[in-house]
Amino acid sequence: MNKFINRELSWLAFNTRVIEEAEDPTNPLLERLRFVSIVSSNLDEFYMIRVGSLWDQQEAGLVLADPSGLTPMQQIKAINEHVHIMYKRQYNAYFQLLDTLKKKKVYFFRYRELNKEQRAFAETYYREMVYPVLTPIVVDQSRPFPLIQNKSLNVGLLLQSAKGKDRYLFATVQTPSVLPRYIELPSVDGERCYILLEKIIKEHIQELFNNHEILAYGHFRITRNADLGYDEEEAEDLLATIQEALKMRKWGKVVRLEVQSDMDLRLLSILQERLEIDDTETFRVLHSIDLTFLMRFVRKIHMPEEQFPVFVQHQAMSYRDSDGFFKKLRKKDVLLHHPYDSFMPVVDLVRFAAQDEHVLAIKMTLYRVSGNSPVIEFLAAAAERGKQVTVLVELKARFDEESNILWAKKLEKAGAHVIYGLVGLKTHSKLALVVRKEGDSIERYVHLSTGNYNDVTAQLYVDLGLMTSHPDIGEDVTDIFNSLSGYTKFNHLKCIATAPRDLRDQFNLLVDNEIEHANQKKLASIEMKVNSLIDEDVIEKLYEASQAGVRIKLLVRGICGLLPGKKGLSENIEVYSIVGRFLEHSRIFKFGNDGKPLYFLSSADLMRRNLDRRVEAFFPILDKKVKERLEKILMLHFADNVKCRVLGSDGIYHRKPKSQESINSQQLFIENYI
Repeated sequence: MNKFINRELSWLAFNTRVIEEAEDPTNPLLERLRFVSIVSSNLDEFYMIRVGSLWDQQEAGLVLADPSGLTPMQQIKAINEHVHIMYKRQYNAYFQLLDTLKKKKVYFFRYRELNKEQRAFAETYYREMVYPVLTPIVVDQSRPFPLIQNKSLNVGLLLQSAKGKDRYLFATVQTPSVLPRYIELPSVDGERCYILLEKIIKEHIQELFNNHEILAYGHFRITRNADLGYDEEEAEDLLATIQEALKMRKWGKVVRLEVQSDMDLRLLSILQERLEIDDTETFRVLHSIDLTFLMRFVRKIHMPEEQFPVFVQHQAMSYRDSDGFFKKLRKKDVLLHHPYDSFMPVVDLVRFAAQDEHVLAIKMTLYRVSGNSPVIEFLAAAAERGKQVTVLVELKARFDEESNILWAKKLEKAGAHVIYGLVGLKTHSKLALVVRKEGDSIERYVHLSTGNYNDVTAQLYVDLGLMTSHPDIGEDVTDIFNSLSGYTKFNHLKCIATAPRDLRDQFNLLVDNEIEHANQKKLASIEMKVNSLIDEDVIEKLYEASQAGVRIKLLVRGICGLLPGKKGLSENIEVYSIVGRFLEHSRIFKFGNDGKPLYFLSSADLMRRNLDRRVEAFFPILDKKVKERLEKILMLHFADNVKCRVLGSDGIYHRKPKSQESINSQQLFIENYI
């Protein structure tokens, strides 16, 4: 009996659930377009990293099967088969949404559909903005096939050779990424009219090759393997090594080719041959290639009636100044549930710490921050005021490497002590520590979170953060920072488990405790909410608990390798997934403990990389009121029957059966302080 679902196919099932949100007529029109865009951006990263990694394994001669029984090449083939189907479904949804936009007097035109005024506007735009930045490239004996940039949209052409009718040349023009993908046109009567940049370029393409006859024309886009490979152990300067590795992303193997569905076969053959890619890795697109531009379109167009309504965030704590803020945290722990609760208390923790004369030190781990991060600004201000500021900036945060390097240098310039990650490990834990002198003693104020210190994603991702002055947690976080910044080794933390040190052992111990309760006929249960569950040992441990009679309910947003409901294996396990307005990102762990439940939050998902190759924190909830709130949050998540799907024993997700009362957990969190 196969006990595991393939990781990559499970992720594709998640992306299919995103498509379902684009198809859902109960979602506002522009939000459905946003989901269409998310599907494309998700696939881009999936091919760059996951498929790229499988190709690395294949080319290295690693033919061992994964836990589901598939070799790297079998996985690549299965992925491409699924994605071909996914493209059809995504574009069907897109076409329907374009038709609906027309009913709202929003149009995306072809060039031939433009009226006289619009055509004149497009002509001027081309002459003044587009033509100066175009670079036509012809491949011949003196000019080799060019390097096609990753994720760039290009025009491919077949040109008639001057040497004879039976010979032709290949040419290409990159659609400028420095210009907007869509251009608004003059319109009347409340209409909003747009044209895509590539449509304007196509209309004028002959001008770029006026000495040649164009035999065929078509758009194409490639995706390259962007999984950075570098030997940290051999890197004397990790910063310089990563900067150099970033430059190499543009040279990665091509793992996906997207082309217009009607592309001339001669032109397609040249692209496939030169890019070393076959039909299974070539995706024919019926409409515009690369729908990620829709995200910007949704943000820019003003149609509030076609978007999710703006809501007022709850205030989880009230305060007037830094004294009031820290006084509040001395009295009780505060749980922040983003985006329903405001992110401002997290920003204010750093702001007050920077301004407060009694604060001596600030320490933080930063994995991903926003483009204009107030957290960075206040950390820099604190350092400039002479406070002891220590920041671990994770340089290996995928696709944020360059921005993290910039922030790190800014903080160093301000006088902060910056640690550029750890060799061999990604620091993924989200920790902040403020040390404040109060009278003759020192108080520690701590923030621990499941999500990043990013004020932008805190409006889009569901995360949980704990603010506390509990002395045991404060001492543990101090020891963790001392270990990160130097060679201090702690023998035992009072209440926090960390990866790769002891998080796995602590998790197993908690599960074993439930198994023991079940064996003794006591109440035994486990409830967890994570993004991914793919670690084989964790899955086997949960199977063991199920077979002992422990009732297990799992809410796994994305990848899940566990098969629930299998007789003799997992009949006591239920698996759910919520995909909705916000990205579910929090990690919650509840262990029944014979009616005296234990609650934990963590930065870690149940994946081998998180448990063995990352610095993560798994921290307890000690405050009674916070425990009660977490219990309500979990209950509402599992009660969801609108955005929740159920994973069957066949490995397929299904909608929950309809009931009289519709429960949309995300909407209820917006409406109520739960």
